[in-house]
Order: sequence, then C-alpha cells, then structure tokens
Amino acid sequence: MTDADVDGAHIRTLLLTFFFRHMPQVIENGFLYIAQPPLFRVSTGKQTFYAQSEAERDVLTKKMGKNVSVQRFKGLGEMNADQLWDTTMNPESRTLLRAEVEDAAEADAIFTMLMGERVEPRKDFIKSEARKVQNLDV
Repeated sequence: MTDADVDGAHIRTLLLTFFFRHMPQVIENGFLYIAQPPLFRVSTGKQTFYAQSEAERDVLTKKMGKNVSVQRFKGLGEMNADQLWDTTMNPESRTLLRAEVEDAAEADAIFTMLMGERVEPRKDFIKSEARKVQNLDV
C-alpha cells in the first residue's frame, strides 16, 4: 500500500523491484497484491464518493451538481482511519491488483533499466515514453 500520487508510484516500483529480485516466489505464487487508495474524496451533503484520478473526480463533481466538496489526499496519512478502512483495507470495498509477471525476461530488463545504475537507458526511456503519461500529479 502506497500513496495514490507520483511519489507513491515510485515507492511502489521500488517495492515491486525488491519482491521481483529477492522474493520472486511471492509473486509467482500469487501472494503479492497492490492496494489502490483513492486520490480524491468528493462529497455533497451526506453523499461521499472516492476517485482514483482527476478524470474520475471531474465526472463525479459534474454528476453531483452544486455544493460539492473535493479533498485531495496527499498521502495515506491524510485519511482518517475510517476513510482508509472503507477505501483501501475493507475486503468488501477495496480494490486490489494482483502483481503478476507474464514475461520474466522482459520484466527483468525493465526493472534493470528503471532501477539500475546506468542512467542513459533510463533517460532514453523517459524521453520516448513521456508523451504517453496521462496521470501525472501537478
């Protein structure tokens, strides 16, 4: 479980690298899951919804009409215990993604490029893929 922002995504990548490199059996046996906390809380009156992205937040605010309150969670620590339970920990309402590896050789190459000591391949990757980014925090 990491924050829903860009920094959280980086920490998630570090954790996935650790498990891939040092405990691959945890992934291979299907025991590693990624929690998906929300980035926004959107409410009006007694109605409260949570959004994973800015686009989802925008749809909710349009649906809810006037007097909408939007809270952006800067991290898991911004949520109170009930919000964290309801959105990220409760088996009835949470969203979990199972970490899976389809092609171990390709995964190894990507982790090596993203997390390795050689800077140039990482820079080249960022330059070639940056235009595809859709969910970057502002």
